[in-house]
Amino acid sequence: MTVDAFESSRAVHGGNERAARRRRMDGTHHIYLVPGFLGFGRLGRISYFGHVRRILAARCAALEVDAHIHIVSTHPTTSLPSRASRVAEMIAATAGDGDGPIHLIGHSSGGLDVRLLTAPGVALPTRLDVERLMARVRTVVTVSTPHHGTPLASFCTTLQGQRLLQLLALGTIYVLHFGRLPLAALLWMGSIFARFDNRIVNNVLLDELFGRLFTDFTPMRRRAVRAVLREVVGDQALMLQLTPEAMAVFNASVGRRPGVRYGSAVTRAARPGLRSMIGAGLDPGAQVTRALYGVLYQLSAATPDHLSPRLSPAIARVLRHAYKEIPSAADNDGIVPTRSQAWGHVLHAAVADHLDVLGYFQDASCDPPHVDWLVTGSGFTRPQFEALWDGVVRFLAREGASTAATAGPVRGALRRETENEARDSALAAQDPKVSP
Repeated sequence: MTVDAFESSRAVHGGNERAARRRRMDGTHHIYLVPGFLGFGRLGRISYFGHVRRILAARCAALEVDAHIHIVSTHPTTSLPSRASRVAEMIAATAGDGDGPIHLIGHSSGGLDVRLLTAPGVALPTRLDVERLMARVRTVVTVSTPHHGTPLASFCTTLQGQRLLQLLALGTIYVLHFGRLPLAALLWMGSIFARFDNRIVNNVLLDELFGRLFTDFTPMRRRAVRAVLREVVGDQALMLQLTPEAMAVFNASVGRRPGVRYGSAVTRAARPGLRSMIGAGLDPGAQVTRALYGVLYQLSAATPDHLSPRLSPAIARVLRHAYKEIPSAADNDGIVPTRSQAWGHVLHAAVADHLDVLGYFQDASCDPPHVDWLVTGSGFTRPQFEALWDGVVRFLAREGASTAATAGPVRGALRRETENEARDSALAAQDPKVSP
């Protein structure tokens, strides 16, 4: 080995040691996972964030980060202030009195909960000293979050929409518990959604579908599931707050906390059509749930043009790099428009649906296996799942602080954020929704 090579190796080794020492000196990191409006913390032995928690724990251990991972249980569709207060209460009960860093990760509307919680001077319905709690927060990461709203929320305030929300929640719980939907339920689902027209759902068939799914649970588990479904429709405040119009007000009033780094993971699913049909495979069950996905995609694609968010040139470059084009206002992950999801540093942009990023894709080779009930044909895989969450952990561990958009398929796309102004202008000229 040459002297230069030796010195270089020693410098790298020394730098790694210093970084590891710094992380150990930081004390115990507390990571909080906050579910969205279709999510829950734990239902018996069913964990909504099961796959995410395992991969976060493994990645933190590999980076020598001493981390405690907490899963927050929130009411599915109650208001953002109420949900944010629940997160604060969980932090107060579990983070201890030390000064170890706190990291908040929100999936879907859970990302809005943590944004609201960390907003300077926020007034929440709680007696806790929120400002004192938030002084320890170092990072906020949002995953598939509707920062600019989703048109699906408007539909979900209707009676038909509430039933659709219940079906999504019940389907997720069922598949997590049993592994797949039964054939009879799939046939009913196909009858309901194959001819979805004018947003009318056949309630008789829907009631039969609910009844069929409920019979497979034990009486005790059935009561717990019914309680979740009652919560989904019992308080619709969140749905009203997630409309694009309401989120414009939210963004105008909710600021960022100084000293906190904000990052986001963005998803765009395959557009319904021949390609996604082929991607779903030959399984009849997959093709039936793809019909439900087509309904969700159609509803989520209806963002009015004047409410579609403008993209900064830097974010536009990241999304173009990941998707080979800048997503249109209609592109979405089956729940949230893709353009609505970018906030802060874009850590990762994936071809995935709204639930893929939580580990809900098909891969029986893992232990425990990944299961997918809402098939979109997006082709999301275990390596892509690992890449997304590896990027998140590196962001939390401050290794990605200066190049926060380097994880996964967008590696290096933001390293030149202050360069190529002419290119930025060209992007703005190509797409009026790109800010100059």
